[in-house]
Amino acid sequence: MRRQGKLEYGGQAVPLRTCVGCRVRTAKSELLRLVVVEGVITPDQQGRLPGRGASLHPAMSCLELAERRRAFTRAFRAEGTLDVTCLRAYLLDGRA
Repeated sequence: MRRQGKLEYGGQAVPLRTCVGCRVRTAKSELLRLVVVEGVITPDQQGRLPGRGASLHPAMSCLELAERRRAFTRAFRAEGTLDVTCLRAYLLDGRA
């Protein structure tokens, strides 16, 4: 029997997160954590930056879906628009 909020990966239970772009629930390790730093959405590779986080597949298609659905303002509970240029450059560089 599987526990709520966990997914079996190789016999171990791992935490799940939902991608804000495509809305698919998957293992936390497969997603990129994002935080807002002074109005700019910033990738958080180590998962240590303070503040509310959101998860996104490291793919341009998920970024475009999230922008089209205006998912970032809801996920971060922010007012106004958020700058995604830093995140877009990160994904285009392929460092994800």
